[in-house]
Amino acid sequence: MSANVRYIVANVDDAIAFYSRTLGFNVDMHPAPGFAALSKGDLKLYLNQPGAGGAGQTMPDGAVPSPGGWNRIQLQVDDLERMVAKLKRENASFRNDIVQGQGGKQILLQDPSGNLIELFEPAR
Repeated sequence: MSANVRYIVANVDDAIAFYSRTLGFNVDMHPAPGFAALSKGDLKLYLNQPGAGGAGQTMPDGAVPSPGGWNRIQLQVDDLERMVAKLKRENASFRNDIVQGQGGKQILLQDPSGNLIELFEPAR
């Protein structure tokens, strides 16, 4: 069994640019305007626009899949401060500042649709 992550995004092309250029994801497949499959290491990330493909379809109760929320993928980094400084120079959007916890430091980066990516540096 493999595990993959699917994000609903407002615009697949904007999301592809963000994930590939900003975070180094590979574009594995982009067969239609409303869908793309990306990867980074063992992580497979599927991007869908609302209304595109099966995952973007309206639910029986009328709810429409939409981007954003608090669920997120976590990417481990070696030097969080350096990464955040680089991303800020590239005008990346963050939901918070770096926070320190028992397990390490983290910050919440937002993709162009508001989906979260937790950048995490484990405690040494």
